[in-house]
Amino acid sequence: MSHHLVEVTGLEYTYPDGTRALQGVSFRIEHGGAVGIVGANGAGKSTLLMQFNGCLLPTAGTVRVGDVPVTRQTLPEVRRSVGMIFQDPNDQLFMPTVQEDVAFGPLNQHLPPGDVEQRVEQALAAVNARHLRARPPWQLSGGEKRLAAIASVLAMAPDVLVMDEPSAGLDPQARRRLIELLRGFAHTKIIAAHDLDMIFDLCPRTILLHEGRIAADGLTAAVLTDRDLLVRSGLELPLRLQACPVCVSR
Repeated sequence: MSHHLVEVTGLEYTYPDGTRALQGVSFRIEHGGAVGIVGANGAGKSTLLMQFNGCLLPTAGTVRVGDVPVTRQTLPEVRRSVGMIFQDPNDQLFMPTVQEDVAFGPLNQHLPPGDVEQRVEQALAAVNARHLRARPPWQLSGGEKRLAAIASVLAMAPDVLVMDEPSAGLDPQARRRLIELLRGFAHTKIIAAHDLDMIFDLCPRTILLHEGRIAADGLTAAVLTDRDLLVRSGLELPLRLQACPVCVSR
């Protein structure tokens, strides 16, 4: 079975303070699927994403990547297949320079030095960030940090790319470059975002979470055009589908 496949069955997660973040979540993503995860703040998006590489482990239910259940024992194998881009790039950047951050994963995969250098160069080129190579991460802007964090994950050549708010902090040109980059990523993509227009551009399928449950799972063109459904879930239509406020006021 493909390591690019992700399957969630009866997933529940309760935080230590008793907050039930996920309740009975089930879905399957096939090889090469691109799926958007949307919902209002507190709907459970980030909690769900952190189940895919074992940052959090289920209270009940299962998460599988290919044939491998995500458990404490399988974390090394799962994390070779699943690349996670966190909402805050500061959670991923901790080395003295961007180059060292991008090289960290391949080095821990025990690749030869020449292969590590090739991975670093390709990953930085992919996000148009070669010029950041020697910079300390703490000196970067928010958008530059995000590009460096994405490069650090791409350098590990994951089968499944999991992203939490990947366009946050990017200027319009950087956001467009990111969308084009992700279009070229041939394997499985799972993207949680408030940027519904980006989800429209990248994900044929969308899962809508509301209060820890799946409120809708279907074609993006159907889910993200259902105004009543979105309003009930604390969202609005994507900007491209909203009436121009200047035109409406005339």
